[in-house]
Order: sequence, then structure tokens, then C-alpha cells
Amino acid sequence: MVKLAEVRQIHIVGIGGAGMSAIARVLKARGFAVQGSDRSAGRLVADLRAEGIPVTLGHAAENLGAADVVLASSAISAENVELQAARARGIPVLQRPDFLPLLLEGYDVIAVAGAHGKTTVTGMIATVLLAAGLDPSYIIGGVVGNLGSNARSGSGPHFVIEADEYRNTFLALEPTIAVVTNVEFDHPDSFASPRFLRLAFGEFTQRIRPGGTLIACHDDPVAHAIAAAYHASQGRVTLYGLAEGADVAWRAVNVRANAAGGVDFTALEHERPLGDVHLQIPGAHNALNALAALAVAAQLGMPFETAAAALATFSGTARRFEMLGAAGGVTVIDDYAHHPTQIRVVLAAARERYPGQRLLAVWQPHTFSRIKALWDDFMTAFAQADRVLVLPVYAAREVDDGSFTQDDLAAQLAHPAAQAVVSLDEAVRLLEALVAPGDVVLLMGAGDEYVIGERLLARLRKETVACPD
Repeated sequence: MVKLAEVRQIHIVGIGGAGMSAIARVLKARGFAVQGSDRSAGRLVADLRAEGIPVTLGHAAENLGAADVVLASSAISAENVELQAARARGIPVLQRPDFLPLLLEGYDVIAVAGAHGKTTVTGMIATVLLAAGLDPSYIIGGVVGNLGSNARSGSGPHFVIEADEYRNTFLALEPTIAVVTNVEFDHPDSFASPRFLRLAFGEFTQRIRPGGTLIACHDDPVAHAIAAAYHASQGRVTLYGLAEGADVAWRAVNVRANAAGGVDFTALEHERPLGDVHLQIPGAHNALNALAALAVAAQLGMPFETAAAALATFSGTARRFEMLGAAGGVTVIDDYAHHPTQIRVVLAAARERYPGQRLLAVWQPHTFSRIKALWDDFMTAFAQADRVLVLPVYAAREVDDGSFTQDDLAAQLAHPAAQAVVSLDEAVRLLEALVAPGDVVLLMGAGDEYVIGERLLARLRKETVACPD
């Protein structure tokens, strides 16, 4: 059995992912020698290198160096050459679920789970705990703008972590406080049916430590049912939502867009008005996310005023309605939306924030299994867009089985102005020709489609400089 106290150097395979890069940062802050490898250079790889964490591009046995332990991302195949070399040398190889209990030992864990919203809620809770002077540690599935990072190793007793359901990773956690934002079918390569996903979330709640609390969204029927089952087993539950209900502890009313492009609401605790909350980020879904953070703050004894003031500083997370920039009167936004529900929510938030403006959606489908499992939902998800460009599927960990083509996707979308584009570069060229002042370009997906935004803005800025008003 691996004991962190006996480990000096850790090699992370797939270090450039959101979760693994965060672990790397926490380990480095704790004094470990951390290094890693990944198949390609992205934003997070560049950030890690800037912070003094060596990252090698490509996988090779010699990358292991003097590692005492090898930690592998769930996206890494068991046949990876570095994992094979580690086993041959007798170096322990751990997956994320094996490693998390070691990393979290001795902490009061606040774990945030859900199909959607968990990254934002985790970031909000971390922001609130920092503002209260609790000096938390945290691991977030995206870089939070106001925090400047996706991870931190603090001196306080609390560890806030995004609880990933993929391959049941969240079942490695034993939280003191667990949050469930919603439960909707996803990851068909990990869960055979919605029933198995619901069972996994139910099992996650049973991992809550004795005397702990489950905070769940009343408005989501599956999360509500899971909370009811947990409560029936003598567990302590706090519900939040927009809808009225006798069992709702935290509710948001008078939800409205604000002048800053975000959303405001009045917070009620057991129907007693506590005050207004002002958010920089748009959409009623973010009012729900903020309620979850307020419920956690209250559970820790934090005054509402402190928590609300902290939430006003929350600027959002990278790739969650992230403003990449504007040029030539065109606004470019990137969002991690890769599920039909997320796409609908993002488009609705964009309609609220940019009323009357043309919305051009650029969709990079993510994994073949997800697209096939949720085909009908995807086909109707883009109704609020004025135009849709469909990129090739970002395969991630999968191989194309030939069951559908990119043209099939574009042709069957319930949208009159949908078309397939063969590459990121073609999307940039087409957008450059299509956009006009006042347009909003929405990049959606969990792959590398954000590159389109960076390239498009660069071209528009050149045009703006060359042809001033």
C-alpha cells in the first residue's frame, strides 16, 4: 500500500487534464517533486510549466525518471507505454480513485457532484470559504477567474473537490458535506443505462460520513428522489431550488438579469428573505448554483452577508460561458457544453444576456458513444441559435465505429441553418466571412474548439486595425 509520507517523486500520465493538473498543483504545494506527460500541449500544460512542473509531450518509458509512484488519468489506456514501464520496474501505478483517499486524508471533504454545474458550484464554494478566512484546499474542474487557478493547498480543515461520476470516481470520496446539483444520463461508455447512473449517485450519498449533510437540488427530480432516499436512511438533507416546496430550505426568487450581464436574485432561507445576491455570470441556472454555495456556507456557520459578498466576486470558470474577447463588434464566448441540456442552458443564457443579437453556435460533438446515446436530444438542442456549425466529433478516448457521420449530424439537426465544417481552420474561415457587428459566436464542446475563438479574434483584430472607423 502506498503511503504519501514515503513518496518523494510522482509522475502523472495525462497531467494536462483539468483534474490531473489540479492534483499536480496540490502535490507541488505540499512539497512533492511532481512531473508528468501528456499527448499534446494545451492551456493547462502551459500553466503547469510556468509554475515549474515539468511536462513532457508524448509518452515514453524514459519519462518516468526517478518516480516513486505513477498516477494515471482515467483517459489513459492500460497499454500506455509509461504504465507498462512502471509495472515492469515495480513502481506502483494508481488511478485517480485510488489516489484521492491518500490526498484527502485528514480533511473535512466538501464534494460537489452532478451532471451539470459541479465545476461552477465547486468554484463558488472555494471562493466563499476563502473570503471567510477558512483557507481551504480545493480541486476544481476548471480554472476560476477570480482565484486564478483550479487548485490550492490551504492550511484549513476543509478540502473542496469536484466529484466526478465518470467510472464511479466519486465513490472514492467520503465527504462531510456532499452536494448533488442534478442527475441526468451521460457517460454511456461508463454507465449502461440511466438506472445505473442513478444507482451510482445513490451510492455516492451513502459515502457521506456519519453526521454529515447532503445538499441537493429540489428542482431536479432525480436529485430530489436520491435526497429523499438518503433522508429516509436517517441522513441529514438540505434542499435548494427555484420552485416552492415545504421541504425547500434555500430558495431564489425575483431572479433577473443585471446591468453587468450577470444575474441577481433574492435569497430565502425557509421562506425568510435574507437579502439580494449579485452574480457576474448569467442565467437562472447560476442562481441555482449560488444557492448550493449559500447552503454549504450556512452549514459551516458562515453569515449570509459574507457568503453573498464573496459570490459577487466570482467571475466564472474557464470554458463556462467564458468571454474569450471581442473584435470588430463580434463577441466570442467559449463553453464546455457537451450535453444537450448544457447546450440549451448556454443558448438560453446567451439570449438573456444578448437580446436581439444574432447567435452563431459552433458545436464540437464529444465522443461517439455520447452522441449515439443522446441523439434525439442533441437534434433539438440548438433551437435558440441562429446558425449552427458542426465540427468533426472529438473522439477523446474512443474510436469511430462508423455508425454515423458528421454530415448525418448536421443534416438531422432540427435547425434550418446547420452545416458541417471539416476542420477548425475551415470554421475560422467561414466565421470570418459570416460575422457582422453585433454577432455573438458561441463555441461549445469539451475538446479543442476554443482554438477557433482565439484564431477568429486574431483575424478580426487585424481587420479592425487595418480598417479603422
